Amino acid sequence: MRVLFAPDSFKGTIGSVDAATALMEGWASVRGDDDLVAMPQADGGEGTLDVLAACSPDSSWSAASSVCGPDGRPVDARWLTLADGRAVVELAESSGIALMKELDPFGASTRGLGQVLRACGSDRVSVALGGSASTDGGLGVLRAFGVRVLDADGADVPEGAAGLVAARSVDVSGLAGVPSDVEVLTDTRAVLCGTDGAAQVFGPQKGASNDDIAVMDEALERWARLLNDAGLSADPSMPGTGAAGGTGFGLVALGARIAGGAERVSELTGLAAAVPPADLVVTGEGKFDRTSLTGKLVGHVLQMCSEAGVPVVVVAGAVDVDSDVPAVSLTDLAGGADAAMDEARGWLVEAGKAVARSFRSGAAPTASSAVGVTAPG
Repeated sequence: MRVLFAPDSFKGTIGSVDAATALMEGWASVRGDDDLVAMPQADGGEGTLDVLAACSPDSSWSAASSVCGPDGRPVDARWLTLADGRAVVELAESSGIALMKELDPFGASTRGLGQVLRACGSDRVSVALGGSASTDGGLGVLRAFGVRVLDADGADVPEGAAGLVAARSVDVSGLAGVPSDVEVLTDTRAVLCGTDGAAQVFGPQKGASNDDIAVMDEALERWARLLNDAGLSADPSMPGTGAAGGTGFGLVALGARIAGGAERVSELTGLAAAVPPADLVVTGEGKFDRTSLTGKLVGHVLQMCSEAGVPVVVVAGAVDVDSDVPAVSLTDLAGGADAAMDEARGWLVEAGKAVARSFRSGAAPTASSAVGVTAPG
């Protein structure tokens, strides 16, 4: 029996690579003769590089030293080069919110991301946009490629959203070095501005108040007009342009295309090709709910399995959806959410055992099937 283990990360508790390993370990302890393959997944956010590295043995790591971090302090940022020469860059490595000492909604910048894109030297690049610290519309990225953004007096504007607020013109005469094939990996359909825009949707988690959001939203709308006037046109209503505080828009203005993060990562990891010949796929995430079925990684895996006629089981930290898909809740297994989060790896091992036991008859479990477990040892 060939089983693929393709979970997303369980955010805040365990990454997808470790989650896949734990599930596989539990299964192997019950059914050690099965053909087990770990294929951890991501949706284009944090952890995408680690997922691709785990599934791509011929890939290679590189790093740019002392690029501009989101708050101006230098950071070292990795990227991954796949066997075919495509570079994969993760925004969180250079411009992520986790790199901030404290939130700075107007000062945080994406300049470091642009510096990494220049440093990687590949003409084919995929950019994973999750975990952004800023709402600068990609201003920092464009500056790294030689674009000047000027205020009303013709002086260079500050970094971050503060620069967007001050921006009144854009000079592209120094633009250079943009790769010819850039794809943006994201799982959000947020647009650049408005109710479903970057500031409204993501501003609060980056420290922006309601008043700040209104100012940022107006600045993002003006930013789109300024870039268009400078010949860098992009559609601010395109889904995904609001990703990473509008960085998606800035990259599209440089010629990038937006790709569904889950779909593209499943291609790059080989999962899309591996599902049809599999006998079972075990996927998972922190919370399996109705949003999982509308664009998230687990929903994409379920769709692939349905189209291929391959059984699938979801293992989640918590299950809060009525579905025909069999699902195992770590919270239920552990007797509570805190216990499940504190010992996520151990309960994932137990979940792997439980799902394997349900296959003792050789048939996939149903959504209503009872799964027996024992406490982690």
